Amino acid sequence: MPEWINIFLLSLAAGASIPLGTALGFINKIQPQWLKEELRHFILSFGGGALLAAVSLVLIPEGLENLSLSLAVISFLTGGVFFMLIDRSIEKRGGSVANMIAMMTDFIPEALALGASFAHNKATAILMAVLIAIQNIPESFNAYREVTEHNDVSKSKWIILFCLLALVGPIAALSGHFFLQTEPLIKSTIMMFSASGILYLIFQDVAPQSKLEKSWAPSLGAVLGFLVGLIGHMLTQ
Repeated sequence: MPEWINIFLLSLAAGASIPLGTALGFINKIQPQWLKEELRHFILSFGGGALLAAVSLVLIPEGLENLSLSLAVISFLTGGVFFMLIDRSIEKRGGSVANMIAMMTDFIPEALALGASFAHNKATAILMAVLIAIQNIPESFNAYREVTEHNDVSKSKWIILFCLLALVGPIAALSGHFFLQTEPLIKSTIMMFSASGILYLIFQDVAPQSKLEKSWAPSLGAVLGFLVGLIGHMLTQ
């Protein structure tokens, strides 16, 4: 099987978690009591833990391989500032699609890195796909709930849109494979940029939203999310 087909299928599987999270959000809108509030916060924290694992175990180590100290610092700071500016811009416009944009702004560079890494390190690419899939579920769940609460567009149209967003992953991954695998400097820069942006989103959006008064389960969810990433990392070494 051609390598690009493997990349397409792997990134498509990672992106498929977006419709899954959307479906959970749709069910929650119809039956608000089906998912206890504590479990919702646990799922969000679990995704945050997986995001942190992606940053610390994959994106940063891979990004540092081909960058000097100055380039690493510049790309890392640029990512954080870029995500902050997007976050502020969204807030000024009302923020009704904030979670959806946040989901895509970390999904796209991660998928690019996945495609660029596949030829040289299939194990790392597979681990990235798993972590992307895990983090996309709570992100799409929250994004769907947000857009349906603040927009008049029908729920069915939002569901179709979220399903189409899953296809962005394969497009980005194939772009990374064909255009970036021979450009290690650009690939590493994207990884550092993405890592910084994700770190910003974790502490700006995920962590504050996951906190629940008089409940410790959500914090444990973050631990378990990171643990899944750690196990995957060790299995691929």
